[in-house]
Amino acid sequence: MANFALIGLGGYIAPRHLQAINETGNTLIAALDPSDSVGIIDKHFPDADFFIEPERFDRYVDKQRRSGNKVDYVSICSPNYLHDSHIRLSLRNQADAICEKPLVLNPWNIDALKIIEQETGKKIYNILQLRLHDNILKLKEYLDGEDANEIYDVDLTYIASRGKWYDRSWKGNIEKSGGVATNIGIHFFDMLSFLFGDVGKNIVHLSQPHKAAGFLMLKKARVRWFVSIDYNDIPDAVKAKGERTFRSITMNHNEEIEFSNGFTNLHIKSYQDILNGGGFGIEAARPAIETVFAIRNAVPVGKKGDYHPFIHNMKV
Repeated sequence: MANFALIGLGGYIAPRHLQAINETGNTLIAALDPSDSVGIIDKHFPDADFFIEPERFDRYVDKQRRSGNKVDYVSICSPNYLHDSHIRLSLRNQADAICEKPLVLNPWNIDALKIIEQETGKKIYNILQLRLHDNILKLKEYLDGEDANEIYDVDLTYIASRGKWYDRSWKGNIEKSGGVATNIGIHFFDMLSFLFGDVGKNIVHLSQPHKAAGFLMLKKARVRWFVSIDYNDIPDAVKAKGERTFRSITMNHNEEIEFSNGFTNLHIKSYQDILNGGGFGIEAARPAIETVFAIRNAVPVGKKGDYHPFIHNMKV
């Protein structure tokens, strides 16, 4: 049984990590969050110590290490711009880090973290859960068995509508979240590179606070993509069902890549993979980080009318 600590207990994704720690038979001994609205912890680990100040949390983790009850893993669910610092805190305390996406915001942060990995002998893992989805794994097996020279046409639309709170939170601050393509899109950019290979061309047609669109040329795919948090972009038929999220990924314009189901246990699978000696390390995270960094810093080439919320109509 391993000892865990968790940073970002009050965040949206933290409950999945709590469940994964519990379901894999491990224990949480400490957690950190500036908010004290973290009663969710009682469902799994009511005896865990809780800290609001990072300095006291750091001191506690260090004290546990010196007393023979060291933290083995730190799960990091904090805002994107703090991941780098919290990974460093973990490794300084001789704990492996399990970090949510994006691992970091800038590619050069990866290089610096690799040095710290080497210095401490500890590991940094990134949660890339779509790589463990059964349907995605089946598709990858199929693609790997097909003609290596075939180029597929892929259309990706992901709309995860958010309320007014989004702009007031750290997620609405591009310096803290990386912008909408990073914050909600990185899951899919990682999946695309996992399936279709490295990015050769990256063109941005639209870049706004609430939505972005563009074109990627991957080794085995031409990808037109659109991501948004604007409820108005959701198709009327989906709105009529009372839903606020829409995702569609098609291959060759009519073959839907279906992975709407099967998300429930992906964090548990991720933890099991790490604890069994697997997991996705720094280099696995690099392609998607480089992709969203380029998107964030690109000058959009599209003109008004060059894109449509359903990106299979986009001109490239």
